Amino acid sequence: MVRPWRAALPLLLILCLLQFSPLVFTQEGQENDPSTLFARASEMMNLRKYDGALGLLNAVLEVDPNHSEAYRQRALVLRHKCRYKEAESDYNKYLEIRPGSAAVEKELSQLLQAQNSLQSAYGQFDSGEFSKVLEYLNKIVLVFSPDCLKAKLLKAKALLALKDYSSVISEAGFILKEDEDNLDALLLRGRAYYYLADHDVASRHYQKGLRLDPEHSGLKKAYFGLKNLLKKTKSAEDNAAKGKLRLAAEDYKAALAMDPDHTAYNLHLHLGLCKTLVKLGRGKEAISSCTEALNIDGELVDALTQRGEAKLLSEDWEGAVQDLKEAAQKSPQDMGIREALMRAEKQLKLSKRKDWYKILGISKTASAAEIKRAYKKLALQWHPDKNVDNREEAENMFREIAAAYEVLGDEDKRVRYDRGEDLDEMNMGGGGGGFNPFGGGGQQYTFHFDGGFPGGGFPGGFQFNF
Repeated sequence: MVRPWRAALPLLLILCLLQFSPLVFTQEGQENDPSTLFARASEMMNLRKYDGALGLLNAVLEVDPNHSEAYRQRALVLRHKCRYKEAESDYNKYLEIRPGSAAVEKELSQLLQAQNSLQSAYGQFDSGEFSKVLEYLNKIVLVFSPDCLKAKLLKAKALLALKDYSSVISEAGFILKEDEDNLDALLLRGRAYYYLADHDVASRHYQKGLRLDPEHSGLKKAYFGLKNLLKKTKSAEDNAAKGKLRLAAEDYKAALAMDPDHTAYNLHLHLGLCKTLVKLGRGKEAISSCTEALNIDGELVDALTQRGEAKLLSEDWEGAVQDLKEAAQKSPQDMGIREALMRAEKQLKLSKRKDWYKILGISKTASAAEIKRAYKKLALQWHPDKNVDNREEAENMFREIAAAYEVLGDEDKRVRYDRGEDLDEMNMGGGGGGFNPFGGGGQQYTFHFDGGFPGGGFPGGFQFNF
């Protein structure tokens, strides 16, 4: 037995189709209606969804090739995306349909201005005028073409060249929000992090780009360059820790040569090289390395301290005191710096006293007999009675020679002098107001040479009393 509701089912289906088919037909008609499509495109443009708007405007012009406002709106979208030739064609098409529109002619003029400015920006970039690149882009191109990817990437490149790394990160970030797989933006953002010495983040950007395109030359060069730099740095640090100082110095130099512009990281390398060179006793080279570090960061106390130590090695006592005093002021609690400063001040003071060894023309390892021979020879050479024509000079020299022997001829005084002790209290000022072998209220000094002068001027022994 057939149930009544089943018999009526076909009729119900037919009624439903008849009821809803006009609506379906009406919606399909609206989808192809130029006015509806144009309205939706305008909404998309207000939302800055230019790609969606472009598709709808293309649909409008397929249905109605004479829709002038669609040409104008599409030209505007194309201008925003800096597709200038296509935009210019659409503006000209509009003016063919509706000639004499001052507003559209103005928009066309703005388009040409933006196009010329973008070309000028590229030219300025090639010339190294990166600040002018930003002027063209910020004041003209990105004003009339705010969605121009080429201009945004060029801006990020100019900022990178100007070492404005934070701005590069920001600008490239905006691009990646719209297209997370943009390889150029990944490279630029990675380079900015690299130059800020945030190598982990830089490496992640490079790796993401290489997963998308393993053969991208720029990303490969940046990634493997960073990898090699870190490898060479680790080798330098390991060699320094093991006491292999010469190898460490060579590794530091090799790492620095990889990217001289990487100042944020090279600060660390210059300092490491300076410390290594100080340990090797290569003072002049160490001064140069520490100075490079201080040129990057003038407040780096460690670099000031190491340069002070290097200047001690180079016997630049005043320079050492200056650097170590500045370091001590910046880090007053560091006892190591204070100890180094005391050493430098002592050496500076010693450098200003008489060098008795030099006056007698002997080495610091000279024996007592060598000291005595040198003294006798010079005393005879500069005795005032033998230098009548230059008596004043001879007296000064004779005084210096006598003072030198007074210290070096006495074993106890010589030991104290070699230790750097202050002998001023001994009246040994060396030509000052102290020891004076010529009287005038000073002590009496007696020379007694056995065997007379060389050449036999005075037979037998002789004696000078002053």
